[in-house]
Amino acid sequence: MQINLITGISGSGKSVALKAFEDAGYDCIDNLPVSLLENLVQTLESEKSEQVAVAIDARRGESIAKLPILLEKLRINHQIRILFLNADTNTLVQRFSETRRRHPLSIQVADNANKTLATTLIEAINQERALLEPLRNQAHSIDTSNLPAQALRSWVQDLLQDKPIGLTIIFESFGFKKGVPSEADLVFDVRCLPNPHYDKKLRPLSGNDLPVKEFLEKIPEVANMEGDIIQFIEKWLPFYIADGRSYLTVAIGCTGGQHRSVYLVNRLSEHFRSQKSLKEIQINFLNRHRELDSIPQAEA
Repeated sequence: MQINLITGISGSGKSVALKAFEDAGYDCIDNLPVSLLENLVQTLESEKSEQVAVAIDARRGESIAKLPILLEKLRINHQIRILFLNADTNTLVQRFSETRRRHPLSIQVADNANKTLATTLIEAINQERALLEPLRNQAHSIDTSNLPAQALRSWVQDLLQDKPIGLTIIFESFGFKKGVPSEADLVFDVRCLPNPHYDKKLRPLSGNDLPVKEFLEKIPEVANMEGDIIQFIEKWLPFYIADGRSYLTVAIGCTGGQHRSVYLVNRLSEHFRSQKSLKEIQINFLNRHRELDSIPQAEA
């Protein structure tokens, strides 16, 4: 059975992700108590269910600490994939303010003098991060700080096409002006390369468009940067594989995340996808363009 655990920080989009799993035909359960996970799996096994998505978050309190050990037990007979949704604190505060919802850990607590103290929103977010840190370390993480719901749904749909076994390498383009993706394992800064933005004809285009590709292909420094990144990844990839990772996110950043980083992500993906040796050891690939994916479809 494929068991997909959806978790992460409240306000980061878990309900959107779970709905994407449901739309893909998965059996979906939200806010499941940790103590019931094993019983749920046994029930679904008896019903011959093959794909399930379960959302568990910090509302379960200290019991969440038992989850990593339980998942290791389930991995003996099942394929386990953990999706961790995250966002920066400022974004989360803004989202809770806009929706006027209470954070699930914003509860009344008692101090030594038996006085009730209100847990602030930021304190609740920090407490939640601490509770979920063991899960984040073994999960595929998505930073939704600058990601609209439609883009998150698209990213989850792409993830569902990926095999939940072996190592998955995610090549992600981004713009430094909106921050480095928190899920990035390797970050390469390509802002030193000539920028198509300063060509008025190329400015409205992206690294997916032929004129931009032709512009960048003519610049030796771009090819040198591409070669150096490939060489670095090829040198260290065996060590990441040996580390037992399920996901490795390689983030390529330029100023706006529209031209140079998009072009190089596509080039890197093409190169590594063509390597037969990587297919034989179950290396999978995903492409993401954070800033392009964040543009509403009506404006794209």
